[in-house]
Amino acid sequence: MILGPGEYVGRLPWWLERAKRGGRLLAPAPPEQRIQPVDVRDVAQFALDQAASTATGGYNVTHPDGVTFADFLSGCLTVTGGMGKPVWAEPHVLTDHGVAQWTELPLWRTHAGVWAVDSSRAVAAGLRCRPIFETIRDTWRWWAADGRPVDHPRWAEHGIAPEKEAKILASL
Repeated sequence: MILGPGEYVGRLPWWLERAKRGGRLLAPAPPEQRIQPVDVRDVAQFALDQAASTATGGYNVTHPDGVTFADFLSGCLTVTGGMGKPVWAEPHVLTDHGVAQWTELPLWRTHAGVWAVDSSRAVAAGLRCRPIFETIRDTWRWWAADGRPVDHPRWAEHGIAPEKEAKILASL
């Protein structure tokens, strides 16, 4: 998951806008579930470094430490000044309500912990990742300063409709 200023897909900007709106915020449980987003700037630097090196082969370019979903949402709430309160819904609740994985609640999948990616080869080759909170903060600054995404059809795919979110929250 590549996130950061200039993001063309809209995952992080959607969460930032949702955090800014405040109120009860539908969040995918468990809060301690780890995700491994990586900043686009770190991916770009790694790609440039690899292009200049003699190394060969493929790399899993993900944040080696990752972040919990709870810390990710806390970062979004902090930088936006949102007064939201995450309401954690178990995966079966979300799937029972037809929440589309990966898109309606961006970055969420039911088996995220199962497919954690080992980026140790990339780290050994020089991948350096900034703290995820820095990515969240810098993306908010870009977005709040009238950031414009690249025109891309995937942008419209992200985010749960407020009415659907409200219906699920009411059931919890």
